[in-house]
Amino acid sequence: MPDESASGPRFGKFIIAGVIGLAIGAFFWFDLDAYLTLDTVKANRDRLLAFTDEHHAAAVASFIVTYSLVTGLSLPGATILTLVGGFLFGSLRGTALVNLGATGGATLAFLTARYLLRGWVEQTFGQKLGPIQEGFAKNAFSYLVTLRLVPLFPFFLVNLVSGLTRVRLGTYVLATALGIVPGSFVYAYAGRQLGTINSLKEIASPNVILAFTLLGLLALVPILYRRFAGKPADLVNRTEASSHP
Repeated sequence: MPDESASGPRFGKFIIAGVIGLAIGAFFWFDLDAYLTLDTVKANRDRLLAFTDEHHAAAVASFIVTYSLVTGLSLPGATILTLVGGFLFGSLRGTALVNLGATGGATLAFLTARYLLRGWVEQTFGQKLGPIQEGFAKNAFSYLVTLRLVPLFPFFLVNLVSGLTRVRLGTYVLATALGIVPGSFVYAYAGRQLGTINSLKEIASPNVILAFTLLGLLALVPILYRRFAGKPADLVNRTEASSHP
């Protein structure tokens, strides 16, 4: 006889997976990604500003919901949305709104991966993942903050993989909210400056140059992390090698 207690959750998983699949398919079928480009934002600059001024609360709510859906469904466009957040709401407020949207979307992706896949992953690879699960559980907060601060892996990948671990939801949300602040501010600041450009002459303004400089420094973070994080291990390996005859 089939297990009736398991049929309900299994059916629910199929429904959720189907809804997510339809949402992602519709996003690409209707070419909605075409709206999440810098050229489109620049072309509709005045309209976006006017709507934000006239319907500020609706603009804020729409931005947070859109950001959460894009992030939660692992769709492309989060970087452009961060620039838009800075452009429409300013560097500091834009960073705060981006943080809300990104954290909400990351939490949605985390919970979805945990509900749909963690049981199967643990049942299939439980013994092999045991040491990894224990290590991640003990140092989950520091691991997650590092992954958010230093983007060694794509944002959506960290969301999904974290859902397959046993990290607590509160730990995941707090580490994500704190870890993405620096990167969110850099892109929001850049969006604020780039959104105010009306002519090519303004590209060389100090604020725009500073925005590009911050983006360049942010891109160097993973390289510096790999370089300095690998030094202690290399030093230990050389020491052990020299101690052997």
